[in-house]
Amino acid sequence: MLSITPPDPPLRDPIVVVAFRGWNDAASAASATIATIAEQRGAERIGSVDPEEFYDFQVTRPIIDLTGPDPALTWPEVEITAIRCPDSAHDLVLVVGGEPSMKWPTFCRLLLDAVEALGVRRFVTLGALLADVPHTRDVMLTVMATEEGLMEGIDTRPPGYRGPTGIVGVLHLLAAERGLEAVSLWAPASHYAAGVINHKAELALLEGVTTATGVPFDTTGVRANAREFEEQVDQVVAADPRLQQLVEQLEQAADDDRLEAQDLPSGDELVAELERFLRERQDPPPPQGV
Repeated sequence: MLSITPPDPPLRDPIVVVAFRGWNDAASAASATIATIAEQRGAERIGSVDPEEFYDFQVTRPIIDLTGPDPALTWPEVEITAIRCPDSAHDLVLVVGGEPSMKWPTFCRLLLDAVEALGVRRFVTLGALLADVPHTRDVMLTVMATEEGLMEGIDTRPPGYRGPTGIVGVLHLLAAERGLEAVSLWAPASHYAAGVINHKAELALLEGVTTATGVPFDTTGVRANAREFEEQVDQVVAADPRLQQLVEQLEQAADDDRLEAQDLPSGDELVAELERFLRERQDPPPPQGV
């Protein structure tokens, strides 16, 4: 069900970083962070999870490609890769895929067993959630950690949530129960801009991963993408006074640390505006992460 080929030579005190597309990945910020890390650091595939045991294929469907001479079928999977980081005390193990549909306890046990066999002692999970935050402000992470010192040096919020959770929340708690150092990083993403990748949330998560792992990353490209994201949303907002009012209220709430709901356009309305704007630019948005 889960197969890993241990790297040779063994990884040095590796830290695992995990993200899942779907419920845990608003505006694709968490999965985009994993993709950026893998691209920058040259991740090497070392394993995968057999999808048949853990996915409902009517919910997470396989992809068929009939555009070439040889038809291709791609099944949903969880991919496990390794990164050697000579400029850090730790190598990395990345785990990314669609959120499993079923058998979460079995899935989590298999994954934790596999990474512990690689010598992992620290388990970092990434998530993003839709929230009443303005796209014009820097993103502050919500952090859960088994030890206070694991995230020193960056501004974070303590968790204050009670409700349904995703596989990320389950993995974090089960990793902590095993005695692993566990860190969970969550980035709030503007609820009204969920139809495009939120690179500002990605930037916050990438910086959070550096703090949690000690591995440095080049943020130049992500910062440029974050500026472009903000400019795109700015153009949509500027064209609609109702949307301007919504963003101004959220900015005030962010600055004053308070929020008063009024008769404002819904997040769904602004998502529709954003998607229309992108279609007119012949640049359709990627699939939503939630």
